[in-house]
Amino acid sequence: MPNPHRQEKLGEQIAIEMSDLLRTRVKDPRVGFASVTHVEVSGDLRHAKIYVSVMGELDEKRQTIEALHHATGFLRRELAGRLTVRFMPEIVFKLDNSIEQGAHVLGLIRELELQEQEAPAQDDDEVTHESE
Repeated sequence: MPNPHRQEKLGEQIAIEMSDLLRTRVKDPRVGFASVTHVEVSGDLRHAKIYVSVMGELDEKRQTIEALHHATGFLRRELAGRLTVRFMPEIVFKLDNSIEQGAHVLGLIRELELQEQEAPAQDDDEVTHESE
C-alpha cells in the first residue's frame, strides 16, 4: 500500500536537491533558466516525474528539456549520493507551463479590469453629450 506522506516527502527532497544540482553541477549551456516546480513520485517510489519551468522561447525550452534528458544518468547518480533511499527512482523531466499559463490569465484579467474602468468613463461622456 503506497504511503502518500512518504511519496510527498521524497518528492520534496528530490525537488530541493535537483534544484541545487541544476544550479551548481549542470554545465550544459542548453540548460537555461530552469527551475524545478514540482516532483511526482510513484506509489512504489521507483519513478519520479520532475516538472521543470523554463524561461525563454519555445526552442529554448525544447533544448533545455533535451539537455536534461541527456543528463538524466548523471543527475540520477548525483541524487543517489545526496538522498538516503533504498532504491533511487528513475527520473523523467517534464516541461511545466503552469507559470506562463498563470501569467497569461492574470494578463487577461488586467485587460478586463482596464476595459471596465474605461467603460464607465465613456458612459459618463455619452450622458453629458446627450443632455446638452
